[in-house]
Amino acid sequence: MFYREAGHFHDKYRDEMAIFQIREDRIGIRLLLIAAFVAVPLLHAAGVPPFAGDYLFNAVLTPLLILATAAIGLNLLVGYCGQISLGAGAFMGVGAYAAYNVSVHLPGLPLLATFLLAGAASAAVGLVFGIPSLRIKGLYLAVATLAAQFFLDWAFLRVGWITNYSTSGSVTAPPLVIAGWHVDSPVERYLLVLAIAVLVALGAANLVRGNLGRQWMAIRDMDIAAEIIGIRPMQSKLTAFAISSFILGLAGALWAFVNLRSWEPYAFSIDRSFQLLFIVIIGGLGSIIGCFLGAAFIWLLPLAVEGIPRWLSIPIPADAAANLTLGVFGALILVTLIFEPHGLARIWAIMKHKLRRWPFPY
Repeated sequence: MFYREAGHFHDKYRDEMAIFQIREDRIGIRLLLIAAFVAVPLLHAAGVPPFAGDYLFNAVLTPLLILATAAIGLNLLVGYCGQISLGAGAFMGVGAYAAYNVSVHLPGLPLLATFLLAGAASAAVGLVFGIPSLRIKGLYLAVATLAAQFFLDWAFLRVGWITNYSTSGSVTAPPLVIAGWHVDSPVERYLLVLAIAVLVALGAANLVRGNLGRQWMAIRDMDIAAEIIGIRPMQSKLTAFAISSFILGLAGALWAFVNLRSWEPYAFSIDRSFQLLFIVIIGGLGSIIGCFLGAAFIWLLPLAVEGIPRWLSIPIPADAAANLTLGVFGALILVTLIFEPHGLARIWAIMKHKLRRWPFPY
C-alpha cells in the first residue's frame, strides 16, 4: 500500500471520485477478478487440490458469496442508514418464495428476470415494514422488524399459495437456465453467484458514495440535524428499506435456487437474520468489503474448527465436536469485538495504514 503516498495526481474531479483512485488498486482488483472468474474454474478443470472436487464450490464459495451479497443489503440499512433490522432472513425468504411463484406461474420468464421480480417483491414487503421507522427508532425499531420476521415465518408456513399448496411445506426450484445456458455444475453456479455478487458490490459502493448514500449517513449520524438541512427522513428511510430488501430478496432467491435447490421455511428463520446481523457487525458497519470479510469469518470459521480435529486425526465424538465449534466460534467473536469493535474492515484499514507508513512507527 506504500504506492499511495506519491506519484499519483488528479486533474479531474471525476478521477478523485472514482472507487479505486490509484492505478495499482485498479490493477489489483482486476487481477483478483480474473483469478476468481478464470483461474479458479481452470484449477478445478485441471484437478488441482483443493479445487479438484465439488466441495469447495458447493459448501464454501457459493454460500459465502450469497451471504456476503445479503450482508451488503443489510449493511446499507443498518450500517449506512442506522436503522436496526432483525428481519433480514424473512426478507430473504420473501425473495425465495417470490422467485418460486414466478417460476411456477410464469414458466417461460428468463431466470434473471425472475430474480429481479423476486427482489422487487421483497422491496415492496420491506417498504411496508419500514413504515414504522418513520415514528420509532433504536430498540423499538428492532422489535418492529422482529415482528416482521415472526409474521413472515408464519405466512411461509400457513399461507398455502406461497408454497403452491405443497403438503409438506417444502418446495423445489426449477432448473437454472439463462439464455440457453444450463447452470448445472457447481462451477457454473459459482460463476453465476460471483457475477451477481460483484455487480451488487459495485452498485452498492457507487450508491453510498452518491447523494442518496450521503443522505443515509446524515440520517444515521443525527436525523434531526439532517432534517434541518433539508433531508427528508421519510424518503431516505423508506428508500433504504426498499433497496436493502431488494438485495436481500435477490440473495434469498440465489440461496434457494442456486444453493439449496429444495428448501422449507426454516431455511429463512430468525437464525438466518442473526447470522446476517453478525456478519455485518463483525465485518464492520458501513463497509462493503467488511461484508465479504464478515461472511468469510462467519462461514469459514466453523468449517475450519470442525475440520481441524479430522485433519489431525484426533477422535472427537460428533456432539463434542459441535459443542467445541460453538464454543470456539463464540469466543473468537468476543475477542474480535473486544479488541476491534469496528470489525474486520477496521483491522484491514489499520493494516493498510501501517504498511503505508512502514518502516516508520507513526
